[in-house]
Amino acid sequence: MTDVYIVGVGIHPFGRTDGLSGLQQGAYAVRQALSDAGLDWNDMQFGFGGSDASGNADAIVNELGLTGLPIINVKNGCATGGSAMIGTWQGIASGQYDVGVALGFDKHPRGAFNAMPAEYSLPDWYGEVGMMVTTQFFAMKLQRYMAAHGISSTTLGRVAEKAFQNAVHADHAWRRAPVDIDTILNSQMINDPLTKYMFCSPGEGGVALILANEKKARELGRTAVRIKAAAVRTRPPGSFEVFAPCIDIARGGAPTLLASKAAFEMAGLGPSDIDVAQLQDTESGAEIMHMAENGFCADGEQEKWLAEGWTRIGGKLPVNTDGGCLACGEPIGASGLRQVYENVIQLRGLGGGRQVPGDPKTAYSHVYGAPGISGVTILQR
Repeated sequence: MTDVYIVGVGIHPFGRTDGLSGLQQGAYAVRQALSDAGLDWNDMQFGFGGSDASGNADAIVNELGLTGLPIINVKNGCATGGSAMIGTWQGIASGQYDVGVALGFDKHPRGAFNAMPAEYSLPDWYGEVGMMVTTQFFAMKLQRYMAAHGISSTTLGRVAEKAFQNAVHADHAWRRAPVDIDTILNSQMINDPLTKYMFCSPGEGGVALILANEKKARELGRTAVRIKAAAVRTRPPGSFEVFAPCIDIARGGAPTLLASKAAFEMAGLGPSDIDVAQLQDTESGAEIMHMAENGFCADGEQEKWLAEGWTRIGGKLPVNTDGGCLACGEPIGASGLRQVYENVIQLRGLGGGRQVPGDPKTAYSHVYGAPGISGVTILQR
């Protein structure tokens, strides 16, 4: 397989954009990425794209031009964007194509995601008792984790405080005002132990990446950021994931454990080799749990990590440098690609006030969603 490089990136700011559809926000991101790469829409040989609630990605041709290129539609939960990138990466790595586009976009209505039990092979009663409301599931899972590993509510607050502080310096973020930890901890309780500032919000946005093989990347002078690994995994037996109707007595692994292990093996790297990471933070507890599931610390060590500031911009492993989902919101189709976009910005040294010091060379992104699917991408400069 040939090496694959990210030669162009583009993003439509996340949040709420009246007057633009999700598809149009995706087209905006594609135009940015093409400009960044020094290419035209006619140069694209193929694409993978996804959306959860805003239509099929192949309709992007109505906005960008009817060139006849093949576009594969992807719908893979919160891993939609990451899966679109993997498809594009595989198409180029296999030698079939020289250059292609991965895109994701969405435009969700206000309020919680409206998932239906039948779509996840669940009985109606699961929704009737309120467990299809993801905030309840995340809070329940987090309570178990906090009790088992000694995680405090203060640590949850520190995750959110860090997110909003980082987002001050991210032009594409939705929530760009800092929020102090006392305000976070004392704000409205949504689902114990999570307050309103500890949750992300469904939102809008679009992201696009232009990928190319080494020959094309050299022609463009864009060989700085290489995709070292990408993997997606679903849940194994005994895992306890979103929309699980019960928990097994015999506990098993988790999709993040599987995806992380596969990506590290593919890249020939380990957690200690990573300079910056973007981890799924649907709520503050998710970032906490995913720090351990991705191998960056042991269960329970997050207390010290957050207290010592090790996940802040200047810490030993900066996490969610643009504010993550907590500050950016989560348009499902675009969210995983936003993480990769942010890592490219960091590896290029263009992060401005949120730039990780010390000339970072490796970057890690992780996305997680219902009903237990995880995707990991590792980049290297």
